[in-house]
Amino acid sequence: MNLPQEIFKAYDIRGIVGTTLTPQIVEAIGQAIGSEATARRQTQICIGYDGRLSSPQLAAALAQGIRKAGVHVIDLGLVATPMVYFAACHLGTNCGVMVTGSHNPPDYNGLKMVLGGETLSGEAIQGLRKRIEQGELFEGTGSYGKHDIAPEYVARITGDLKLARPMRIAVDCGNGVAGAFAGKLFRTLGCEVEELYCDVDGNFPNHHPDPSVPENLADLIRALKAGDAEIGLAFDGDGDRLGVVTKDGTIVYPDRQLMLFAADVLSREPDATIIYDVKSTRNLHAWITQHGGRPLLWKTGHSLVKAKMKETGAALAGEMSGHVFFKERWYGFDDGLYAGCRLLEILSRSDDPSAVLHALPDSVSTPEQHIQMKEGEPHALIAQLQREARFANAQNIITIDGLRVEYADGFGLMRPSNTTPVVVLRFEADNEAALKRIQEQFRQVILAAAPGAALPF
Repeated sequence: MNLPQEIFKAYDIRGIVGTTLTPQIVEAIGQAIGSEATARRQTQICIGYDGRLSSPQLAAALAQGIRKAGVHVIDLGLVATPMVYFAACHLGTNCGVMVTGSHNPPDYNGLKMVLGGETLSGEAIQGLRKRIEQGELFEGTGSYGKHDIAPEYVARITGDLKLARPMRIAVDCGNGVAGAFAGKLFRTLGCEVEELYCDVDGNFPNHHPDPSVPENLADLIRALKAGDAEIGLAFDGDGDRLGVVTKDGTIVYPDRQLMLFAADVLSREPDATIIYDVKSTRNLHAWITQHGGRPLLWKTGHSLVKAKMKETGAALAGEMSGHVFFKERWYGFDDGLYAGCRLLEILSRSDDPSAVLHALPDSVSTPEQHIQMKEGEPHALIAQLQREARFANAQNIITIDGLRVEYADGFGLMRPSNTTPVVVLRFEADNEAALKRIQEQFRQVILAAAPGAALPF
């Protein structure tokens, strides 16, 4: 079998359906996952799949492969990614695999994996590839069963979280799988819910389910301005990321959402560690410190953040992309639906939720920007720039994940994406002039190393 190496990413498996990701390949990966689970003395794995057209067939292949390794499969069916993580905790399997392409284009799909409570990344994912290539696969006949996790998931969340008052919200699921559950969850919590694109459709006919891209929030912004909803929530294709929009149409980016969550968590767990990724605002450091917490800057990537949370015992973590990880009162995995509920719990204490969000510290910043490149080029370029680039007047250069260059009045970031062949950029500054100066310095550095690069700024 031709096993494409490029589908084994830094923190998940992802490929193009029918070419680099086929049922045959997924079945082989399933057997490798089952074999690794057996080596870790795990006996059963929860699996689920998102709303992509290819997901049911790939999930069936995954189940077949896991069972070939002699491991029991609990099939959750169509679910959001965090519901697989929840099932792994709630049902005591400690193992879960989600078939999802997340926010990639419709022709992509992939796998997110947890074994023995560890979210697989890096070497562990490469280990699955090596198992297949070297034939180190267990043989057996695993059993198979189905389980509807949704009622237990909704009950667990709404049994713990309470709103101070009923709220009116608008929810945009972009035809992703979160749409199958969001309405029920938020209504059970005590909300009046206006639903946008909550019918699950793997063609994504309205807009792409990625709330980190401002254009994808345009319909939600219109709905908030036209209707009587107080706040807008948006979810990505597999439901593990949250986007937030205020009544007046302002996008509250996830690093600012994290400020609100941090203040809330630290009110109950003083001195807790709060982790945020290299794409996030500089304002978090001062905010977390002021509220009695310990700020920790870390690499981007849901599995990398979860590993760091385990290592440090952090109570909360967040990424600029919209992944938020609550350990306090929850399980420490990223869950956009749960994060939305936590947000509403905080905002329901105020008569003007938008005012609460607008009051959070802010800077002039760009959304995430991309330089499109060929496969393999982004990592090579960033490695070269880490060695050779010079930045005038920089106060601090952080290389834990790409290059984050901090100045007295802002920062610039460039890092290679681990999911698509792009260089990810983000800029923040105290004012527009500083932002332009930082961008200009980055422009010169990038074009010196890659003269043909099409810069988005």
